[in-house]
Formats: sequence, structure tokens, C-alpha cells
Amino acid sequence: MAKITAEYIWIDGQKPTAKLRSKTKIIDSVKSLTDIPEWGYDGSSTEQATGHFSDLLLRPVKMMPDPLHRDGDVLVLCEVLNPDGTVHPSNTRAFLREVAERYKEHDCWFGIEQEYTLFEGNRPLGWPASGFPAPQGGYYCGVGADEVFGRDLVEAHADACIRAGIHIVGTNAEVMPAQWEFQVGAVPAPDIADELWLARWLLYRIGEEFGISATLYPKPVKGDWNGAGAHTNFSTKATRAEGGIKVIEEAMKKLAKRHDEHIKVYGAHNEERLTGLHETAPIHEFRYGVSDRGASVRIPMATTNAGRGYFEDRRPAANMDPYQVCAKLIETVCGA
Repeated sequence: MAKITAEYIWIDGQKPTAKLRSKTKIIDSVKSLTDIPEWGYDGSSTEQATGHFSDLLLRPVKMMPDPLHRDGDVLVLCEVLNPDGTVHPSNTRAFLREVAERYKEHDCWFGIEQEYTLFEGNRPLGWPASGFPAPQGGYYCGVGADEVFGRDLVEAHADACIRAGIHIVGTNAEVMPAQWEFQVGAVPAPDIADELWLARWLLYRIGEEFGISATLYPKPVKGDWNGAGAHTNFSTKATRAEGGIKVIEEAMKKLAKRHDEHIKVYGAHNEERLTGLHETAPIHEFRYGVSDRGASVRIPMATTNAGRGYFEDRRPAANMDPYQVCAKLIETVCGA
């Protein structure tokens, strides 16, 4: 039987922001996820266990074609479990699974806009060795070697996501030079979060080929430069139905009441980004508005015009854990 590589990918226990880890297993070719064996690893090296009891279990939960290697090779996203098969405390996917199942009749859809910043060494890609580039203004969706840096990596990443089967729907250069965005959706949970983590892994992995690193830090350059977010678009069966705008307005009241709870899981160091400047609302304030990119939550013009649709939560930072963000949105909007 032909041999393939299976790249086991998981989320570690680093705080305040978890990192992706992966390792490669050579196995016989597979037809489905059930053919992928569980595997162990050293949790003491990933902030998930102590040295004297370090073995943890990787349970495959999603398999996709590996777009970087041979036909038949696969990417395998895993949940982290304790040796006895119980859920490890760092495993935030397990809770989202429960929440999504509890509210499955609401038919929740998500789209996530992942911003990131490309770095070469310790400077944003394409920035001068000393000083700063020209002020923001011409870089957003820009074109030309003087305004756009890293497009070859961005296009290689988009192509890999398509070939892997990730529901990527677009990319664009962002407001700060060397900052980019890709969008994934509209997909239910937990699939949306699985795909975002896999797309992040592909971004980092392809960056190795270019000698460029991508950071999700929410404010990678201090001063008069935009931060990096992960705007999360959300809808339910009720918001998409006739008269759904009324359901969205009720959701805004619920979100306002639980604003602080959401901020706690919307990414570390987000206070550096949510200042009320650079297309953000202040971190301790909740406000929504139609077409308002300075609001905590934006109701798109298309939703208002149609009287139904989705809303955009602009609060999550680029480094947020999508499992936690999706769970919190479902609980708040769909709960009593």
C-alpha cells in the first residue's frame, strides 16, 4: 500500500495566546478521517503538561488534502485530550462543539476576516531600514511595488487554501503597509474555526519558503498605524429571514449587556488596538451602527437595505481563538 504523510496540527497551551504546533506521521494512504490513527506527543514542551506526566493524546477531528506536498498527503487537525481520553483544559474546540450542538436549530453561520502583518526579521516587510514609510492612505487594496509588499506569499497562501478545500472567499492588502487580510466563510461552527486555524497554519508554513513571518499581534507597530483584527460576521436562520433586522437589533442589546465577557476572549493585548481610533471603538464601550467602521459592531448597508442578513463584530483581535469567539457569539445571541 502506498505511503503518505499526515501532518498532525494542534493548538498548544501557551498563554495569553496559544500557538499552532505540528508534526508529521508516515502512514498508509487513507480514505477518510476514521483511517487516521490517534497519536501522542510531549505536552511538557507545549505548556500543556509537566515533565513527570507529559504524554497527551492527539485525536484527529478534520482532514484536508495537503496542498504543499504530494497527492494523497493530508493535513490533520486534532483536538488535545488527556491520556484517558478526557478533554484537556487547553482544548477550546470541545466547548464550541457542545454550544453549536445545543443551538443547532438556529443554523448559525460565520465569516471571519483574518488580518495579519508580514515581517522580515524585526521589521514589517518592505519598510525602510530606518524611519517609516509614507503615512497610511494609499496602501489599502493598493497596487504597485511602492505600496504593496508580499503579494507573492499572499497569492501562494490563497492558492493553497483553495486546493486544501478551505472556504476562502477573498484577500486584500490592508490599511497599514505589509498588512493583509483573507476571509473565510460562510461556514457553521465548529468548521469555521477549524478552517481558520488550518489557514493560519498554511500561512506560517508557506512563509517559511519565503523567509517571511506573519504575526497576528493586534498592534504590531505603535503610533498612527492601523492594528490587526479578525472581524467576525455572524447570522442565524432568524436574522436571514424576512424581518431579520429586528432580530439583529435585539441581538445588539444582548451583546451590549455581555460586552466585557466577550472582550475577555477576543484576544490578548486588544486594548492596544481598540482605542477609538483607526476604525475601532474604545475597548470599554459598546456601540453599534449601520456602515460604521468605528463601531463595536457594524450592521452592513446590504443588511439594512434588505431588512435581514448578518452583522459584523469588529471587536475580535487578529490573534483571537475562533473557537472561543464563535462559542461566545452563539451563546449570547441565541441564548435567552
